[in-house]
Amino acid sequence: MRMDMQMTTRRRFLDKFKATVALEALRGDKTAQQIAAKHRIHPTQVTSWKRQAIDGLTGVFSDKVKKAENNGVEVKELHARIGKLAVENDFGADT
Repeated sequence: MRMDMQMTTRRRFLDKFKATVALEALRGDKTAQQIAAKHRIHPTQVTSWKRQAIDGLTGVFSDKVKKAENNGVEVKELHARIGKLAVENDFGADT
């Protein structure tokens, strides 16, 4: 007995859609089941995206600090290079 099975392709969701669902879940005024029914997805997906959003929030604020620190290091390196080039330029101008 042979059954013909059709393969279905996986649904892929845009990041914007995931963020919308996660924010709706974070608000807390609807259950995951209600949000899932509204957007035609599984409730587990709602809770997963909500958890990812919560985990990602710390990165939003820590990235700014890391970028500021990296920019400070880069500025110091550039100032050092400018100083070196200025000395080289002054030394070459005396000859």
